[in-house]
Amino acid sequence: MKTLPYQLSKIMFFLMILTAPAMIAGNNKMAGFEAPASAGPANLPYYSSAVIKKFIKYTPAAMPLFSKGSDNRAAEAFTVKASPVSLELKSIINQANSLYDTMHLAVTGLNPEAFEYAWRGYHNLLKKGVLNKTGVLSICDFSQSSRMKRMYVIDIQHRKLLFRTYVAHGQNSGAEYASSFSNIPESGKSSLGFYITGRTYYGKNGLSLKIRGLDKGYNDQALKRNIVLHGSSYICNQYLRNFGIMGTSLGCPAIPAPLSPKIIRVVKNGSCLFIYHPTHKYLAESTVINGGPVYRRING
Repeated sequence: MKTLPYQLSKIMFFLMILTAPAMIAGNNKMAGFEAPASAGPANLPYYSSAVIKKFIKYTPAAMPLFSKGSDNRAAEAFTVKASPVSLELKSIINQANSLYDTMHLAVTGLNPEAFEYAWRGYHNLLKKGVLNKTGVLSICDFSQSSRMKRMYVIDIQHRKLLFRTYVAHGQNSGAEYASSFSNIPESGKSSLGFYITGRTYYGKNGLSLKIRGLDKGYNDQALKRNIVLHGSSYICNQYLRNFGIMGTSLGCPAIPAPLSPKIIRVVKNGSCLFIYHPTHKYLAESTVINGGPVYRRING
């Protein structure tokens, strides 16, 4: 005698319970399930349904409804296929890994995770048409010590690292390492996230560049806080030798003064700048990284 397929046996078992309330007529308890006080013969079918619901609730993980098999078409019909979104994300991550290896960015000290998230956000900004200058991607890797050259300006089109230099973080974000970040004016801290570069101007630090934060709740107060890219005398080898630590800013990503005009002219007018740190809350909530709406207020 052949054994019935599992799914057919299960269906027959359910039918038996539905059509045979007499099985539990003499006892208001069954397998630990107690019938309601009003359960009489007329209510037993409903009690049977309740038992079935309990059974379904507590046993779905015991065995899949359809087991894999070469002749099991039902199983094939219920196969969950990868969504277009997950396939696209996988492709973007593969692109990031390939580019990271091709450009030998590991030897520069750039965190591979920083580059992957930068590439994901850059890709999403491209899709939304936010960037005016698409050939340049800049990354400030704040997982590194400020003693390291942790700002990277990358020529996307030619797969070339244009600049690698020092960059400051906010004085209240930490000493050698940045560990605390804020979007609040007067906090003296750096703000994580994606920025789009704006126009240049001349201020007390010479040629400077406005940047607009695109991550709402994380850096969208950058313009109000006067967070800009500028050169500074406290970001240089001499300062590091004299004090053993690099200088800090009021929240601006300050760079060495001799290099700042060159870098600013390359990245100005609509390129992507990403300030990275492995802060899980930000990485999980960033709408730029995760493909959500982008903060679009145009000002400056």
